[in-house]
Amino acid sequence: MTILDRSGSRIVSIDFIDNPYHGEHYADEGELCSMAPKDGTTTCYRYCTAYVVSKEKPVTLAMTYVRSDEDEADAVERVLARVENYPFEIDLLLADSGFYNERVIRRARDIATTVVHVPKKGERMKDKLDVHKSYMTTYRMYKDSERELRFPLAVAVSYQNGDRGKHGEVVRGYVACGATDRSAKQVERLYRKRSGIETTYRLLREARGITTTRDPVVRFAIMLVAALLENLWLVLRWAVVAHPRRGGRDLPDEFTFKTFRD
Repeated sequence: MTILDRSGSRIVSIDFIDNPYHGEHYADEGELCSMAPKDGTTTCYRYCTAYVVSKEKPVTLAMTYVRSDEDEADAVERVLARVENYPFEIDLLLADSGFYNERVIRRARDIATTVVHVPKKGERMKDKLDVHKSYMTTYRMYKDSERELRFPLAVAVSYQNGDRGKHGEVVRGYVACGATDRSAKQVERLYRKRSGIETTYRLLREARGITTTRDPVVRFAIMLVAALLENLWLVLRWAVVAHPRRGGRDLPDEFTFKTFRD
């Protein structure tokens, strides 16, 4: 496994992890964030994470604790600063609509080609997405203000033919900084490379310890240990346990994360 090799470039995804929490804060209200209802609560501990995706194997590179009384862009800055310290080049940064933020986009595009899913909010953006054919255009965030940010916008139209019981057109928009040489559909395919991180979330939930402490430092430490365990399992699984074979490596079914964890 060559995740940290200097040779080659990497695709990095950033995301927020919300751990639902039932209870009061430990020292101050800023420790807890709000989220959409989940597991019977709207309160959570939030973490900003960065993953490198190599051959569909997502490895956690950095993680930081997010407070509700700080700008989330500050948390993203911390994570990206840590990612930049790795010895490899970053070819592509991917993020969902939670990172559709002026500061985040400016910072990310200075590092690598950046693709961010765009939320369907605001009349001007809704007009851009009210189409039936994929196209590339330019969008001006905070138009005519001191904060104005111009960026390439990829508008991709796809069709659902009964997938999950849905039919008809689906129109999605993506910030496409550094990707103007690609079509809107190609930009969308780039964004889909982040899909592997859902497996990481599931494994993190399996690995993290159960605690009743309200101390955010302890809870964050537990998340870090969970991420390290997952990373170690991935390395052992692919670099040690797997057997080389023509066309790839043969993974034994019995070396599951649960087996390793237990």
